[in-house]
Amino acid sequence: MKFLKRLFVFFSFRPRLQLLFIEAFVLLGWARILKAKPFLEVAPKLGMKMEETSISNRSNREVIVNIASAVNAMSRHTFWESMCLVKAIAAMKMLERRQIESTLYLGTAKDENGKLIAHAWLRSGPYFLTGSEEMKKFTVVAMFAKKMSSRYEGEAYE
Repeated sequence: MKFLKRLFVFFSFRPRLQLLFIEAFVLLGWARILKAKPFLEVAPKLGMKMEETSISNRSNREVIVNIASAVNAMSRHTFWESMCLVKAIAAMKMLERRQIESTLYLGTAKDENGKLIAHAWLRSGPYFLTGSEEMKKFTVVAMFAKKMSSRYEGEAYE
């Protein structure tokens, strides 16, 4: 019954939003496969190491917010683990497809037992798409900038 309710909600969205959610689901799967590979093989695909994109660019806000919403919502409905790094990589790829720059951050910290933990989050301009809830607890150890030569000025999703 819960599945049918979710399906009904999905089909109540406009077609463009449905496509955005499907894209997020597919890219979360792709990102999960990437996460299973050795990081040295994946890192070059993430962008320019130890560089950041501009924080002042406020264009494409609506597209960025919609991508963030789609990735975060669909990550709760995958059959695989879709935690911080998977969400950040999927959102980065969605932005890249729209020629929107982003920076993926990797951070580490110690938990209450002193065990080393890691976290990933994604920023585009001044907006954080994924992982912002916990990012302040972590020290940045790596960042990857996906820089674009031209900006996407297409339609926003409702």
